[in-house]
Amino acid sequence: MMIRQLLYALITLLAFHYSSVAAQEYPNKPIKVVIPYAPGGPSDIFGRLLFQKINENTGYTFVIENKPGASANIGIQYVAKSNPDGYTLLLSSSAFVINPSLITNSGYDAIRDFAAISLPASSPNIIVVNPTFQAKNFKEFLSLIKKNPGRYDYSSPGSGTSPQLTAELLKLKANLDIKHISYNGGGPALQAVLSNDVPIGFAVLPPTVQQIVGGKVLGLAVTSGVRYPSLPDIPTVAESGFPEFEGETIQFLMAPAGTPKPIIQKLNQEVIKVFGNQEIRSKLSSMGFIVSLRTPEQSEQKIKLEVEKWAQVIKANKIQAD
Repeated sequence: MMIRQLLYALITLLAFHYSSVAAQEYPNKPIKVVIPYAPGGPSDIFGRLLFQKINENTGYTFVIENKPGASANIGIQYVAKSNPDGYTLLLSSSAFVINPSLITNSGYDAIRDFAAISLPASSPNIIVVNPTFQAKNFKEFLSLIKKNPGRYDYSSPGSGTSPQLTAELLKLKANLDIKHISYNGGGPALQAVLSNDVPIGFAVLPPTVQQIVGGKVLGLAVTSGVRYPSLPDIPTVAESGFPEFEGETIQFLMAPAGTPKPIIQKLNQEVIKVFGNQEIRSKLSSMGFIVSLRTPEQSEQKIKLEVEKWAQVIKANKIQAD
């Protein structure tokens, strides 16, 4: 028994030494960052800005590889099966924590198959309406929907997306009868509200904020815990009668499970350095992002909470992927 314990201790020590040396030498070649969406979306825009800034600070080379398809599953599965050496990373939005409950045999476990580097930013989802819509604020919106059950539709970027699940969560909390109209992405869903084909939209903030500022759509409520700095006049759902209500689209920066912890810590610190810059934080705020400075351990705890929350919403509403 003593010999076995000594061998285990020696193996553990050697593994720690190897990972520490690997982290000191890391990186010595380009780092691939897989974004499981088409170019031009919120994660793509955010990721390119983040990794450009890390490159400027460190000289590290990052290669962005867009792998869209299957509700982001193609790209996520690719990283889950990649070598855990720190040279293949994932930057995904909330599909990462939603898909395991939404898609039968999603092919990965968000907790078991990945190591969290950081959850560097989030975007509140927002309820918007066409300016001609009868309700002009969130209180009027709730009253109008309740007086007309089944009459109104809302658009979202697709079944199982964070905005749609946020809408279904509000339906549960507020006992609303409103029908979902699914679109293939945030742009078409927002366009449906702009053209008044669907008067109500549950949207991600980044592509929507400029339309609100320009008066093209009316923002009724944001779904973050606090008001969004760039839109201070728009209340939160939480302060409007639904305490602790929260529905965000989070950016998840992940590595395959088994990636050496010193490498995880090294990347986390570089993310924190980038977002310590107030100018960058302000730029992201104007684009619809709220910066979060979490440790890998704090990120893992948040992932567990998000997986559990959306699993409950999906089950309660019997939601299926498009």
